[in-house]
Amino acid sequence: MKKIASFTINHDTLTKGMYVSRIDGDVVTYDIRMKLPNGGEYLSTAAAHTFEHLFATFARNSEHGGKILYVGPMGCRTGFYLLTRDTLTAEQAIALTRESMRFIRDYDGEIPGNKKEECGNYLDHDLAGAKALGAEMYAVLENWTTKDLQYKE
Repeated sequence: MKKIASFTINHDTLTKGMYVSRIDGDVVTYDIRMKLPNGGEYLSTAAAHTFEHLFATFARNSEHGGKILYVGPMGCRTGFYLLTRDTLTAEQAIALTRESMRFIRDYDGEIPGNKKEECGNYLDHDLAGAKALGAEMYAVLENWTTKDLQYKE
């Protein structure tokens, strides 16, 4: 079998940030890397779960909501994927991700989709942990530009 694209990225040199992982037709996959690969610190499942609910809710309710295809965690628990239509420019994707991080950092309230009938694991949430992740990533992306979207060799 052919090696998938995400396995061809050198994870030894990958740093926190936002990168274009791949482009498939009109779909752009962004790698939002929140923890250093194999660094010993990973996203906790509860914080990542809450982060996902907040990120997806904010992104899909933004002015660009119709261009958001997917927001979800990486299996390795070092970040999230954001899949968009290519009609969302790279500048808009960065701005949306930055605004999402600020929203998560500052969020106080009921976690969206956190009722038993809405979520498959509604008891496994950590709002404080999600807020800390949002704050950390907001700082990382504060001055991020389209020039930073390429993986470093």
